[in-house]
Amino acid sequence: MTMQNSSFMRWASRVMIVLMSCMAMPLTASASMVQTDVVVDHALAEQGRVKIMALVNRDDVRTQLEARGVTGEQAQARVDALTDDEVLLIAGKIDQLPAGGDIIGTAVFVFLVLLVTDILGYTKVFPFTRSMR
Repeated sequence: MTMQNSSFMRWASRVMIVLMSCMAMPLTASASMVQTDVVVDHALAEQGRVKIMALVNRDDVRTQLEARGVTGEQAQARVDALTDDEVLLIAGKIDQLPAGGDIIGTAVFVFLVLLVTDILGYTKVFPFTRSMR
């Protein structure tokens, strides 16, 4: 054997030792049951997000938000940043509003929700707020 061939064989055998050792390591995966209420709450939260975004995307609400300095993209980011519990709370409040009710009240409600989440530090939409985080 030549010197070149011998060093190649040593290198190749070291690589094979490492590869064989890696193959011998056990690969584990864990799975657990997902509780039904968690799945249902998440599905309800997604429906609530759709409901909130439908409200935010209305022309009259968007006009009110823009009058208060919130762009549509900022409102979208704020809704996306809400937790599932917050979405369920807001969607429940929207369901309790009277049909054909005061749109300014709705816009003020959305503004206040955005303001509170801004103060809590989930997003930064308003330049005049200071995050608690």
